[in-house]
Amino acid sequence: MSLIIAYVGKKGCVMASDKRRIAYFGEKDNREELEEELYSGSIANDDDLKKRSAELDITLKISDDANKIRYIEDVIVGEVSSRSTHETRRKRIYGTSNGYQLIEMLGSEITHSEKGESAIILFGNKVSKSLANDLISKKWKPRLSLKYMGEIFEDVLSEVSSKTPSLGKKYDVMIVQPKFNEKKAQSYLDETIKRDVQLLGKWREKLKNDLLEQNETIQLASKIIDEGDIGLVSSADGSILQVTLNDDVQAYDTNWKQLAKPGELVVMISDEKEVEVGDEIVIENETLCIKRNKANLKCDIILCDL
Repeated sequence: MSLIIAYVGKKGCVMASDKRRIAYFGEKDNREELEEELYSGSIANDDDLKKRSAELDITLKISDDANKIRYIEDVIVGEVSSRSTHETRRKRIYGTSNGYQLIEMLGSEITHSEKGESAIILFGNKVSKSLANDLISKKWKPRLSLKYMGEIFEDVLSEVSSKTPSLGKKYDVMIVQPKFNEKKAQSYLDETIKRDVQLLGKWREKLKNDLLEQNETIQLASKIIDEGDIGLVSSADGSILQVTLNDDVQAYDTNWKQLAKPGELVVMISDEKEVEVGDEIVIENETLCIKRNKANLKCDIILCDL
């Protein structure tokens, strides 16, 4: 879980976040126990986290290069997310001068939203939010510049990260200062969120299609023939042969586009000119050849079982 701190007011918006991402691999109950201990504050530093994960037989992948806040023109967007086996839950803040909107999403569908004109907003786990809130209360002064607010937020992130390994040691700070009144701010945020969510939906659909294509490729690759009967020579013009595929053989190009179904013709090239119509084509010892005389054949297709 991240810690994202945002200030929204008349002057503009300043947002800061850590860059840590933690992935857990192991038994579900042990993962949940480790996360509970981490986010409750009972694990104090990286060494303790690694030690406790080893005790629970959990493998960790920790990185400090995640981009949790970003610009969209005159808006800053911060996001925290949690992933289950089938879906991703997201919580986002969109901030600009004189306005912000908070949305919660399941996949790319908005399930909850709220808006306001000015606020200090914290996204994070219970312990990091509590620590950050106390620190901000101590450091905050009226009429601070946005640049100085950003420096305070960075100091807060640094202090919180020294007390919980749920945060890393690297941070991002972003500032926007467009001249929006309250009405213009909300109108601009509405349009920005609409476009951003639509892009997320398109990205998720592309990802889904890519995964389906990868899965299909894996399935087809498992059907590549490395031993067995392929078909019969239907015609021969010198070294160029036309081969009729057997009823359980199909052909694809290197991009896994189907070129020939069972019973259809494919072209092959023979090393030998003495080829007879009706010769059996086989793959023996992973070599494509004529069964009668073992003459090697060449083709630029992938031969697969049905």
